[in-house]
Amino acid sequence: MKKLVLMAVAIVAVSFASCGNKAADAQKAQQDSIRIADSIAAVQAAEIEAAAAAEADTTATDTLTVTETVVAE
Repeated sequence: MKKLVLMAVAIVAVSFASCGNKAADAQKAQQDSIRIADSIAAVQAAEIEAAAAAEADTTATDTLTVTETVVAE
């Protein structure tokens, strides 16, 4: 009889362990999604800044070339 009770307790314990804590898993998945979305937004913002900086550098170089040409004439 003790073996049957022990076996039943073991089955119940395995059943609870296999179900897991689905609420915690869902919250962790949501936090991961937010973290990934924030990372993507940061990368996109950095790309926009880099493009703006490259455009500013090109404009500064063009202006410098035009100014040098006018002064040389």
